[in-house]
Amino acid sequence: MNILTIILALLLALVVALAGATRVASWLIERRNPPVGSFVDVNGAAIHYVHVPAPAGGDLPPLVFIHGASANLKDQMLPLAPQFEGRAEMLFLDRPGHGWSGRGPGNNETQEGQAATVAGLMDRLGIKDAIIVGHSFGGSIAATFALEHAEKTRGLLFLSAATHPWPGGGTSWYYSLSALPVVGRAFAETVAAPAGLMRIAAATTCVFSPNKVPDLYVDDAAIKLVLRPSAFRANAIDVEGLYRHVLAAAPRYATIDAPTVVISGDHDTVVYEEIHSVGLARDIAGAELVWVKNLGHKPDWVAPELVVSAVEKLAGQPRDLQALARTVEARIAGNDFGTGVCVDEKAPVSSE
Repeated sequence: MNILTIILALLLALVVALAGATRVASWLIERRNPPVGSFVDVNGAAIHYVHVPAPAGGDLPPLVFIHGASANLKDQMLPLAPQFEGRAEMLFLDRPGHGWSGRGPGNNETQEGQAATVAGLMDRLGIKDAIIVGHSFGGSIAATFALEHAEKTRGLLFLSAATHPWPGGGTSWYYSLSALPVVGRAFAETVAAPAGLMRIAAATTCVFSPNKVPDLYVDDAAIKLVLRPSAFRANAIDVEGLYRHVLAAAPRYATIDAPTVVISGDHDTVVYEEIHSVGLARDIAGAELVWVKNLGHKPDWVAPELVVSAVEKLAGQPRDLQALARTVEARIAGNDFGTGVCVDEKAPVSSE
C-alpha cells in the first residue's frame, strides 16, 4: 500500500467519523430541543409556530416576531412573551428551514418568500394585521414584509436589524462555503456540528457582548438546533444572500409608511449598526431611532422593557423612548463581557 492510498484511506475514515458524529449530535440536539408549538402547511412548507390568542381586554394589537440568523422562535419568545402576556395576541414562528420549520418547495430562500410565508401563516390564524418585530436578519424580512404586504403591517419594530448594504458585502467564510450546492452540503454533513459545538459558547458571548449572556441561554433558547445539517445550510444560504437582497430592497424603504421604531446598541459586534439602524431611521419617514450606549446585539434579552415601550408607542400610547433608553444605559453602563475577544468593528468611513 503506497503513501497516497494510506492518506486517502485516512481521509475517508475521518469523513465517515465526522459524518457519524454529526448524525449523533443532531439526534441528541433534537431529543433535547423538541418542538414547543404547532405545525401548519404554508405553501408546501411545514411551519412550526406558537400562537398566543388575543386576550380579553388586551390593550395592544397583534404582534408577529421574526427571529434572526442562527436562531429559532424561542430566541424571542422566552424574553418577550411574558412581557406581553394578557396584553396582545402573539405569533412566534421558526422561519422556513430554521428550528423545526421545513424549508418547503417554494422560494423560501429569499426574503420575499419568507415574508409571504409569514403572511400566509397570519391568514391561516386569522391575524388581519400586526406590529412586525424583526431582530437582526429578521429585520430584513420585516422590511420586506412591509414592502410586499403593507396592508398587514400595523407597525414595524427593528431590533439590531440587518437591512442595508455594507462595505464589501462579505460574510463569514463558513457561510459562503456552506451555501455551495455540493461542497456546502458535505461541509454541513461533516464539519459544521462538531466545530459548532466547540465554538458555540464563544460565539454566543460575542453576540451579546458587551452585555452578559443570560444563564443557560444556549440551552433554553435551543440555539444548537442550527447545527443540524439542513438548518445549518438554510441559515448559510440566507446569510450569504442577504447582501444581494438589501442592494435591491434598501432603495425601496422610502415607500414604507408604517409607524416605525428602530432600536440599536452602539456596541453591536454582529452588524454595522451605524449602517443598518441609522439607515432605517433615515430611509423610513417618521421612524424613531433609539440609540442605546453599551448595548450589544440583543436588546430583546438585555432591554425587554425598551421593546415593550416601543410596541406601546407603535400602538399609539405616549412613551418617551429616549428617556427609557437613558435608564437602560445606566443599568448596563459597566458591562464589559467579552470585550477582550469580541471585535466591535465599525464600518469604514469613506474618504470621499
